[in-house]
Amino acid sequence: MNYQQQAIAGMNPVELIVALYDGMIRFLHQAIDAIESRNPRERRIALGRVLEILMHLQSRLRMDVGGSSAKALSEFYASILALCLEGSRLESTARLREALGCIRDVREAWSVAARDPEVVRLLASGGDRGHPAAIPAQRRPASELEASGWTA
Repeated sequence: MNYQQQAIAGMNPVELIVALYDGMIRFLHQAIDAIESRNPRERRIALGRVLEILMHLQSRLRMDVGGSSAKALSEFYASILALCLEGSRLESTARLREALGCIRDVREAWSVAARDPEVVRLLASGGDRGHPAAIPAQRRPASELEASGWTA
């Protein structure tokens, strides 16, 4: 197991979500840089990674548990997806920067939740029933994250 695998394996479920948001932020910066340097291939690669993370987060939402919070996150992910697709199509750094700002705001909220022992306890015990945050149902194993090509 390499350092990255060990770091991921030691994270609680909320820290994993924060790490995914950090990945989206990093890849959006890469996409913006690629647009500015007129490199469509790198733009597509970076935005493809953002979209993979968004789809993963979307697929892990527990609509049956999270209620209106899950719905709000689902709509958030859809809006970020739309901003990224439009930003790519128009080669618009403004659209990507807008997505970046939104992701940073929500990432900060997840970061606060990651420091809340009650949230971590509920998720670690699998007792997320009734928790309003619509947090993904299960931790994704480090091997699965690595196999997906995602890196923090």
